[in-house]
Amino acid sequence: MATVLSVSGSPSASSRTNRLLRHLDQRLTAQGHEVIPLDVRTVPAEALLGADFRHPAIVEATELFERADGVVVATPVYKASYSGVLKALLDLLPQYALAGKTVLPLATGGSTAHVLAIDYALRPVLSSMGAAHIVQGWFTLDKDITVHEDGSLTVVPPATEALTQVVDQFSTALGSPRLLAAAG
Repeated sequence: MATVLSVSGSPSASSRTNRLLRHLDQRLTAQGHEVIPLDVRTVPAEALLGADFRHPAIVEATELFERADGVVVATPVYKASYSGVLKALLDLLPQYALAGKTVLPLATGGSTAHVLAIDYALRPVLSSMGAAHIVQGWFTLDKDITVHEDGSLTVVPPATEALTQVVDQFSTALGSPRLLAAAG
């Protein structure tokens, strides 16, 4: 069983990005992984904006990254890039915080014009942080994600199939016992 740090770079608790990520966390847990959620929006602004490397919340986040075997990074796309709150956290982590880790980048946005944000904005940063393996990411349109009043989530079938595939590829790269047994 691998430990997966699931990082939501959304500044909003009720965002589609955050809800989609927590939905995917359930799949990873069902595959036998320990999933630790980290919502960057809960890190105190004074720590992020003041670049306080010694702030207890930054120290704790750094320790979570160190502990993880794999990291899922999800962000809404704003102005063709990942969120500022995610950037603020990534900037405060050690240069090689992702060394030896498998990483799955995910993004959501309102337009297909932002689909390349994963490959041209997020992936280079993750790579520069030493990620051992960055699996194929996925961009999901906001309109393809419906959050119901009861908090449940529906994703249109084509997006669900693609998300299932990238999450399973990530899980396989981590060595999920359930996926490896099914493949054998």
